[in-house]
Amino acid sequence: MTKKQWDVLVSVVNGEKQARVPVGFIIDCPWLPNWYGIDILDYFTNDHLWLEANLKAIETFPEVIFLPGFWSEYGMCTEPSAFGAKCVFHKNEFPFADKVILNYEDIDSLAEPNPETDGLLPFMLNRLKIAQPLIENSGHSIKFSVSRGPLNIATFLMGVTEFLTMMMMDPDRAHKLLRVITNFLLRWHEVQRQAFPSIEGILMLDDIVGFVGEAEFKEFAYPYFKELYNNDMKVKFFHNDAECESSVSYYPELGINLYNPGIYTHINKLHELTDNKLTILGTIPPRDVLASGSPLDVDFAVKQVMEEVKNKSRLLLSCAGGMPPQVSTDNITAFVKAAKFL
Repeated sequence: MTKKQWDVLVSVVNGEKQARVPVGFIIDCPWLPNWYGIDILDYFTNDHLWLEANLKAIETFPEVIFLPGFWSEYGMCTEPSAFGAKCVFHKNEFPFADKVILNYEDIDSLAEPNPETDGLLPFMLNRLKIAQPLIENSGHSIKFSVSRGPLNIATFLMGVTEFLTMMMMDPDRAHKLLRVITNFLLRWHEVQRQAFPSIEGILMLDDIVGFVGEAEFKEFAYPYFKELYNNDMKVKFFHNDAECESSVSYYPELGINLYNPGIYTHINKLHELTDNKLTILGTIPPRDVLASGSPLDVDFAVKQVMEEVKNKSRLLLSCAGGMPPQVSTDNITAFVKAAKFL
């Protein structure tokens, strides 16, 4: 993102009142390749097309803060690949990673990956290194280290049902797995920060925290996220578009200061649960309005959010969750236009 966009983002995260509520979207492989007119596999395997797609987005919508900005990723295969998962890539479908943990006992011999050399991670870093001069020539810089969160990665490695069951049936092994993943993530974010000194923010995405109750969150998520967000980054960004009311009140304690929720809890309620300490990125319905609705539907939804939200100083207008597939240029334009004249 540009320096001006970064300054605005930091200002909103700090709760400072803005002349106009800014607009931001998380964009990655579910939306960007097909919007640009290429297959998802082309986006992953052709560094030039990856860069051009990201450049096209920032040129088409200069008023929008795209997060994390020039996201170098391979979808849900990114972190599991470092643990040795077989990654399946179709031409124009989202990739997925096969399980590597088939029995609880497999965790006992699970090795911590080296993020500098293992799986697809060095390809991600090298793509960014190659593109960095052109990114900076466009007036933008790399501002975030990015990863999925520890519970999310655990479910990739062994399955959602299997991991959640293990939390109840064999909690010691669940903690053992989360310890290995968290150690890996601490190193992975540090590797990214060392590679790009311009990084001043961290983004983690973990919907699995929305699948557990408060007690389980406090035991199996809180201590690991506390470690991961214990740094001097200016923007500590978290995405969980599943349910959040069992966990969101703890986010400020973890250090999180920017949150992208789902559609389940109103922004006013989120602010209430967090004592107005959390800036919200949201929360237009992503599928039913932003992707499937008309520009008039988008316009109405943006204005409705602005009418209802009490604390606009801790708000970036967006959709609930990341940008979904099939969102049109016209609908994004309608979103930006509606926000501009409020």
